[in-house]
Amino acid sequence: MLVDNAVKGDSRVQKEARSAAAAGWDVVLLGKSPNKKAQNWQLGEARVRLLPVATPLHRRRHEYRRAVLRAPLAYPPGPLAEYRKQRMKAWRAELNLRVIEAGRSGSGTASTRLWPARVLSRGMGRWVRLRARHTAALERRRKEMDGPLDRFTTAFWVRAMGERAWRRLDPGLWDLELAYGKVIDALEPDLIHANDFRMLGVGARAKLRAEAKGRTVRLVWDAHEFLPGIKPWSPHPRWHIAQCAHEREHAKYADAVTTVSASLAEMLAEHHGLQDLPEVVLNAPDTVIPPDRAAEPVPDLRALCGIGPEVPLAVYSGSAAPQRGLDIMVEALPRLPGSHVAFIVPRANSPYMQSLKARATVLGVRDRVHVLPYVPHDQVVRHLAAADVGVIPIHHWPNHEIALITKFFEYSHAGLPLVVSDVRTMGATVTATGQGEVFTAEDVEDYVRAVTAVLADPGRYRDAYTRGDLLGEWTWEAQAAVLDRVYSRLVEGPPAPAARRMTRVAP
Repeated sequence: MLVDNAVKGDSRVQKEARSAAAAGWDVVLLGKSPNKKAQNWQLGEARVRLLPVATPLHRRRHEYRRAVLRAPLAYPPGPLAEYRKQRMKAWRAELNLRVIEAGRSGSGTASTRLWPARVLSRGMGRWVRLRARHTAALERRRKEMDGPLDRFTTAFWVRAMGERAWRRLDPGLWDLELAYGKVIDALEPDLIHANDFRMLGVGARAKLRAEAKGRTVRLVWDAHEFLPGIKPWSPHPRWHIAQCAHEREHAKYADAVTTVSASLAEMLAEHHGLQDLPEVVLNAPDTVIPPDRAAEPVPDLRALCGIGPEVPLAVYSGSAAPQRGLDIMVEALPRLPGSHVAFIVPRANSPYMQSLKARATVLGVRDRVHVLPYVPHDQVVRHLAAADVGVIPIHHWPNHEIALITKFFEYSHAGLPLVVSDVRTMGATVTATGQGEVFTAEDVEDYVRAVTAVLADPGRYRDAYTRGDLLGEWTWEAQAAVLDRVYSRLVEGPPAPAARRMTRVAP
């Protein structure tokens, strides 16, 4: 099983690895080390190995070369510009000190002799600063790549190389291949489960190498998102083009595709011309606790916020980014007297979270905004259950419209009334089930209306979870069975399921 992160923050991958191992598969989960050091641990019966990934190819080739025609005054790429600036400052400081020493000794002649050097240092300083400005401007242009020459070269490589253009547009994808490839080959797997678009290429190339040696390896591609519709993770204008080309090149090597929603399955089948519709494995939470985790205490959400049970508390749990719309929860607080919000996010001090805290300070509600760390994925539901409202304020992006995301299921199993933006799939589901309120994305006034309605009569929305079997299929156990069937269909002689002794979750 392959993933391009450090595993611990990825609940889907952890659940996949743990449940597959519990079903009898010999699972090795390869992830990316966050600190350049190899790490190993057990995740239930699955083995986790984090690999150090060197990134010299992260910078494009032209970033290592001088731009003699575009910026003739710029310094060569690297630390030379900063070195020159610092060296000139040191020279000026030294000359000033020598003048002071000459004054103390009463030597006017020495001070006069230093005058030419001081004039030269000022001139040289201006020259160095000029070249440093040209260097900084060149670096900005190379990052933005919005000039006519940049647009031409990008279009040229796409036209000339097609799906293979990612090799020129984002050669950093090779860094992942060079870190994972030999490890995969040494394991000699029968099946490779590649999570998301960057690991798809790594898994496909490992499959091809194995087949060249006479071994049959099956590849499962687990598509978490519709890549053409995502907000790019990187601001570099070539990044998204490269990732899409990389995915198109390698999708044809997948023996089976799984994904997170029926809508996304149809979009993937059409976009990549897949013969079979991908299997849907929802991002549903565990409803049972593995024996090795059952005794672990669950952090008290309200205690971490420093509030009692009577205080209204809205919670957001998940990745934090502008397109997630978290700012609306802060902006609304002055209109929701006494209410608090909790953000449970992977990086409490990220620039985005810092901006939200700064805005809360300006609005005078900083004491009602709480930024908390993740808890283990098998504690999330119980941790969230102490809140009054689960909020999903995401903006309208193509990828946000098509799936019920992880936190939707986590909030549901925690029994929380929901307040969600009017993205297509989640908005329609909440309207149909009656488990919450839908508001117009990015509309503070409508968000306040929705939260106010939920807080006024929470029992009405919580009752939706007791009608019928709303949560029946929204469990990881049901999804794990789907994944196990996919594996068994691809690999002959599937293992006998291992015994699973679990403790059921009670929010």
